[in-house]
Amino acid sequence: MQKAFYSLIHERRIGEYTLPEGSVVIGAGNRTQDNAIVKPMSSALINRMIHVHLGVSHRDWLEWAGEHNMHPLVVQYIQNRPDHLWMQPPRHEETFSSPRSWHMLSDALYEYGDKITDELLQVLAFGCLSSEHAGQFKAFVKQLRSKYKLKSILDGDAGWPAEPQDRDILYFLAQSFRAQMIKELPSDRSGVTGAHKELAHRAKALLKDLASISLEMAQMVVSEEGGETLPTWLMVEIVRDLPRLVVKKES
Repeated sequence: MQKAFYSLIHERRIGEYTLPEGSVVIGAGNRTQDNAIVKPMSSALINRMIHVHLGVSHRDWLEWAGEHNMHPLVVQYIQNRPDHLWMQPPRHEETFSSPRSWHMLSDALYEYGDKITDELLQVLAFGCLSSEHAGQFKAFVKQLRSKYKLKSILDGDAGWPAEPQDRDILYFLAQSFRAQMIKELPSDRSGVTGAHKELAHRAKALLKDLASISLEMAQMVVSEEGGETLPTWLMVEIVRDLPRLVVKKES
């Protein structure tokens, strides 16, 4: 197959068929590291092509999703967790998250309708997505159906869910809380505004409350994950201020 590309690239023809004047030859395919049964190109062919690596953009996908009637639960989840739209394909035979798999989940959710049970939702999510993302998607849907909303918690109108049966919701909210801090707060202190200071102050108080329910989840919020972490200036304040905040509440 690769031999045919040389005449296609150099002479714009395949066998006796010649491409129309002005035709542009474009090849698309997966990379070998994507574990997609790909045969590597020869060095001679690689050297005769311009290579452009395409990345997944959650903004582009959400715009496309709005035009193609993706299920509202899928759209809302990716709006909250854009980093879950795609993950590196695993080396073993297991499901993983990608724009295609989210589309599959959207179609399945439409097929079952609004009366879908928690058990069936779990089967569909774990059948389409990576296990971590599927678990969080299930918790996200459960959170939407419950009284707990991250915005209400950030605004001080509600607290963290503390009941054992709500631990999956707590985990999702903690993950969303971490993602919100990384998204909203500038990495450099010079860019901090009054609104950022207020959000940071609220975040420290929420971390203290979260730690009283689950120390592990509070540590997850401030730890490195996927190469991302909370801004350094906020981490310094957390280390400095959290003990004082605890003493203040107890006094």
